[in-house]
Amino acid sequence: MENKTIVVNAGGGFNAVTVGQTKVNQPSQDEITVRLHANSLNYHDYAVVKGLWASPERRIPMADGAGEVVEVGTNVTEFKVGDSVVSTFFPTWISGEPIVDGFSTVPGDGIDGYAREYVTTSLNAFTKAPKGWSHVEASTLTTAALTAWRALTGFNTVKAGDSVLLQGTGGVSIFALQFAKMMGAKVIATSSSDEKLARLKVMGADHVINYKTEPNWGARAKVLNGGIGVDHVVEIGGGETLEQSLAAVRIGGQISLIGILSGQTCELNLVNAFTQQVRLQGVLVGSRTQQQEMIKAIEANQMKPVIDKIFSLDAIVDAFEYQESNRHFGKICLEF
Repeated sequence: MENKTIVVNAGGGFNAVTVGQTKVNQPSQDEITVRLHANSLNYHDYAVVKGLWASPERRIPMADGAGEVVEVGTNVTEFKVGDSVVSTFFPTWISGEPIVDGFSTVPGDGIDGYAREYVTTSLNAFTKAPKGWSHVEASTLTTAALTAWRALTGFNTVKAGDSVLLQGTGGVSIFALQFAKMMGAKVIATSSSDEKLARLKVMGADHVINYKTEPNWGARAKVLNGGIGVDHVVEIGGGETLEQSLAAVRIGGQISLIGILSGQTCELNLVNAFTQQVRLQGVLVGSRTQQQEMIKAIEANQMKPVIDKIFSLDAIVDAFEYQESNRHFGKICLEF
C-alpha cells in the first residue's frame, strides 16, 4: 500500500518540503498499523521543518499524530481495529524515571514522524485517545498537553489553592491553564496582547499581566499572589524570561523550564536562586504512562483542547508560516 507523505529534505527549510509516497508495511507481532487523520504543530516541529534543528537526512516530520487502528500484530492485545489512538513523544520511554537524552528517538526528528496517511510502528508509539475526542483534538496531546501535565504533576504536584504562573498563549500554556484550574489552582497568565489576555480571563485565569506594558512582570506576579510569590512557574521563554520567573516564584517554589522561545542562554544572579531555595526543573514532555494518566484525568473532567486553526496536510508550510506569525491562541492542526 502506498500513502501520501510529507518529506523534508536534508538540511530543512520550507522550500525543502515535498509531497511524495511511501510504502506501508504489514505489522509484525508487536506492531500496529494506524490510518492517521491529524497532526498538531509545536515549536519543535517548526524547528525541524524550518531547518533550525535540521535533520542530516530526509525526514517525515511531525511528532503529534492521531488516527484509527486498521491492523494489529499477532501479539497485540492493548489495541483492536477501530480504536482511536494518539502518538507518544518518546516511544521507548514507557514509565518511571527519564531514560532519554535529546531527540534521537522522537518521531519527526530522530526518526520519521506522522505527516503521512498511514504508519506501521511499535504499539508503544501510541496510546488510546480520549473518549469522545476527534482525531484533530487528540493530536494536540502528544507534545504540548503532556509537557504541561508533567510540569504540573511530575515533581511538586499542584494542589488545590496553589498558584501557577504561565507565559503566553501557545499550546503548552493553554493546556497548563486548563490543568491548573482542573486541580483547583490560582492562575496568573502573561501575554503581550490585551485581546489574548481577555480570552485567558474567560478561560479562568485569575490575574493577567501584559508583559509589554509591565516589563517587571515577575514582581507584579509576586504582588498579585499576596507578596509571597507563586508556587509554580511554567517557563516557556528561556533566556529572556527566566530572570522574571525567578522574581515571581516563592521561597521553595518550582520553575519548570520547558522552552527556549526567547533564547538559549542568559545571565542570572544565582544568589537569589539558592537563597530562595528554588527548584529549577527541566521538563521534556513525558513518558507513555504519564500520557495515559493525563488522558484519564481529561476524560474524568470532560476537558477539551483549544484549537485555533486547521490546515490540510498539503498546506503544512502555510500552517508553519501561520505559526511564525504568532497570531494563534491554542493549537494549530493539520487534518487529512
